[in-house]
Amino acid sequence: MHKLPEKLYLAEQVREMDRMAIEDYAIPGIILMRRAGLVVFELIQKNYPSTAIVIFCGAGNNAGDGYVIAKLAIQSGFMVDVYAVSRPEKLQGDAAIAYQDYVKAGGTAMAFDKKMALNNCVVIDALLGTGLNREVSDSYAEAIAVINDSQCPVIAVDIPSGLNADNGRLMGCAVKAVLTVSFIGLKQGMFSGFSAEYCGQIIYTSLDIPEAVFQTVNYQSKLVRQPSLVKRHRCAHKGNHGHVLVVGGDTGFSGAIKLAAEAALRVGAGLVSVATRKSHSAYINMSRPELMSHGVESAGELMPLLNKSTAIVIGPGLGQSEWAKKLFKCVIDSGKPLIIDADALNLLAKEPSHTDNWILTPHPGEAARLLNCSTEMIANDRFMAVSKLQRLYGGVTVLKGAGTLIDNGDEISVSTTGNPGMASGGMGDVLAGMLAGLVAQGLSLAQATTTAVYLHGEAADLSAQQAGERGLLASDLMPFIRQLVNR
Repeated sequence: MHKLPEKLYLAEQVREMDRMAIEDYAIPGIILMRRAGLVVFELIQKNYPSTAIVIFCGAGNNAGDGYVIAKLAIQSGFMVDVYAVSRPEKLQGDAAIAYQDYVKAGGTAMAFDKKMALNNCVVIDALLGTGLNREVSDSYAEAIAVINDSQCPVIAVDIPSGLNADNGRLMGCAVKAVLTVSFIGLKQGMFSGFSAEYCGQIIYTSLDIPEAVFQTVNYQSKLVRQPSLVKRHRCAHKGNHGHVLVVGGDTGFSGAIKLAAEAALRVGAGLVSVATRKSHSAYINMSRPELMSHGVESAGELMPLLNKSTAIVIGPGLGQSEWAKKLFKCVIDSGKPLIIDADALNLLAKEPSHTDNWILTPHPGEAARLLNCSTEMIANDRFMAVSKLQRLYGGVTVLKGAGTLIDNGDEISVSTTGNPGMASGGMGDVLAGMLAGLVAQGLSLAQATTTAVYLHGEAADLSAQQAGERGLLASDLMPFIRQLVNR
């Protein structure tokens, strides 16, 4: 698999690096454009060596990349059709040079017709680049519709047209690509939110600009790398690996707390206790006898368990009853490292507080309640949302979803493991338990979060590879979690 660099940037930061390469290091812009087009063309040769090529070109440098690709393709004997959504005679600068080179090689650009149909070809999207700052409309929207309706494989040049490079928001509509080739710096909007549906596989090339350029421009966020845990000492015992307490499981919701508790065991916690309703506490450990289950009906009964714990999860199956509220207050006053999940997040939203000793794990709906806004606002800029949550509540915030975001107060990380099969009940409970189990073993909140989020998604990917995404259950992750923490 093509390994991507760790650092992610805003579109304006990538433009600054492009400018530096041209002005400070005397690399002509047309040379960078030709390098970009060559990378895409070589991918076409590798993946679609005998397929006709249809290229859609817009009005800026993204179009220039498209014309470079077109010239290389006709020179290599491919059948090539180029459709211009904007008149190519109006192109300026390097894009105009690329167009003229294409014409000199014998190429022509046809005007786009919204009634056209595409068949048996590979489509190159060179319509709109990373500078898009308004909703896609008119001929561009029509061209995107034609591309998406074609069922042909699509390669996006730098970014799928219509996708916001900074936050992954759809600017009205966007091209759905099977492969996106990103130049100079990876754009953070390609890794979270709607981007998962539109970018396909992402290929990166620096265009060979000097390394000093990357050292000059600060990155905006970063990708989570595959973690590794330190090997255990041969003389280790259960007391060396922490004691997790999982609080929740109101009447009718005992499954959530059991999933969280077992996940804490599977990542290696030495001991795991459960504090739940007395009505079902005796049944919690029937199929997992390693769990210590306690019936708790009051804050007073919870205190001895809190005192023994190293890390605490509260929220799975907790509900929002008076019982839940009393346990919640007792837990957040404990001073122990906390993982706030599920209904505990909803209780926190009603009475916000700030501490640096917890991990919050909201999905978009819970995040909207915590920020008192709509889920649409969360979806439109997940990066801004996770940053606001962290500043308001402190600690580490995990904004779950495709391209899970993690803000630890110092930086934002993006984890790209996981798959749509995880859209089922109990997955968040498993993640909460994993987080607590790692914190109990001595990882910092930030380390535990990136490790748990990455491995949680990776375990789901391994399970999906074995039997498919549809029908994937949270409990299916357990054997893979054990496998991964021992890698």
